[in-house]
Amino acid sequence: MSSSGNTIYSGRFEHTLDDKNRLTIPSLWRWAHTDTETFLAIPHPDSYIAVLPPARVAKLLTQVSEMKISDREAQAVKAKIFSEALSFTFDKQGRFGISPDLLRHAGIAKDAVLSGMGDTFNILSPARWTDLQRTTAGENFGDMMRRIGL
Repeated sequence: MSSSGNTIYSGRFEHTLDDKNRLTIPSLWRWAHTDTETFLAIPHPDSYIAVLPPARVAKLLTQVSEMKISDREAQAVKAKIFSEALSFTFDKQGRFGISPDLLRHAGIAKDAVLSGMGDTFNILSPARWTDLQRTTAGENFGDMMRRIGL
């Protein structure tokens, strides 16, 4: 099935890495994608792995292609993102391998939390997920929503 561009990455899933450091993309998230479409996993500055599905990969590539070669800061960011990123497809069971560097960056040893973000999803260690939940608990969440205009 080809990508419809309408996949909404929602929900939270707890998975365990297999012996080959593979995780499984939840079936709810992969139904609209083929096993030949390219995803991009990048280390997020907040110590987790951000996963961009094909539509977001295309958008990112458009954005970085417009960066001026003479812009040192833009080129440094571009080099950082793509030198540490993992381009991947998934197999028939929805599994994909994660590099040891990305796992180390996210503090993931065996267990991982896959968290929907609407048009992307994140892979976090259980401890990082717990920390994130703490920061959005109770009234903090309402205050945060108001501050960002939701």
